[in-house]
Amino acid sequence: MCKERELSFSIYMLYSLADRWKKSPASVYQILNSTGILDDYIIACYDVLHTQGKEYLIEDITEYIKEKGINV
Repeated sequence: MCKERELSFSIYMLYSLADRWKKSPASVYQILNSTGILDDYIIACYDVLHTQGKEYLIEDITEYIKEKGINV
C-alpha cells in the first residue's frame, strides 16, 4: 500500500504524461498499470524519482514504456 506522498506523486506523473502524450489520464493509467510501471517503478522508486525534474521523468518513463513495446 502506498502512502499519500507516493499517491500524490503518481497522480502528478499520470497527468504530466497524459499532457505530453496527448492521451486521457485514464488511458495513461491503463498503460502504466498494465505494464507494471506504476507499481514497480513510479511508486516503488518514489524516493529517487521525486527528486528529478518533470521533463527528465517524462522522458525516462516514455523510454521505459517503449522498451516494454508500447508506442505512445
